[in-house]
Amino acid sequence: MEKPDPRRTALLLIDLMTRIVEQPTAPHAGSAVVARSLALADAVRKAGGLVVAVRVERPGVAEQPPGSELVEGVLGDLEIVKHTWGAFHNTGLEEALRKHAVDTLIITGIATNFGVEQTARFADEFGFTVILPEDAVTALDAHAHEFAFDYIFPRIATVSTTAEVVAALE
Repeated sequence: MEKPDPRRTALLLIDLMTRIVEQPTAPHAGSAVVARSLALADAVRKAGGLVVAVRVERPGVAEQPPGSELVEGVLGDLEIVKHTWGAFHNTGLEEALRKHAVDTLIITGIATNFGVEQTARFADEFGFTVILPEDAVTALDAHAHEFAFDYIFPRIATVSTTAEVVAALE
């Protein structure tokens, strides 16, 4: 994989919230995705990049369900609240990334074929270079994850591993 310019790179942590991470996921456990995402966050910050924590809130409800907070240790330099699957729609994310001169996005989180895929598709359409570390993303079932990584993501992103991204940032 090509070495991204760390100062123009942001890591998007998608929906690493207690109630989502604790769901049964495949092919990777939610806890493993969190651990790899945190390792990437450390590498991105050390290299001078931006970390963005993205969480979902259900629209039109007075109180969010229990477990709607970010998992312990997941901290963004910027926090985005979304009300749809993707992180871009009416959230100010694109504007914030442009303000920081970001042109490359590393995307991790849960679930592969919901929030991660929707965010990756829009990132590609908006002209960002997208990197997807397969082992730092998971789905509600393995088939959905494998389909996205076999057929969708190679057409819009660089598919990699956490270790490859960390090495590219060093």
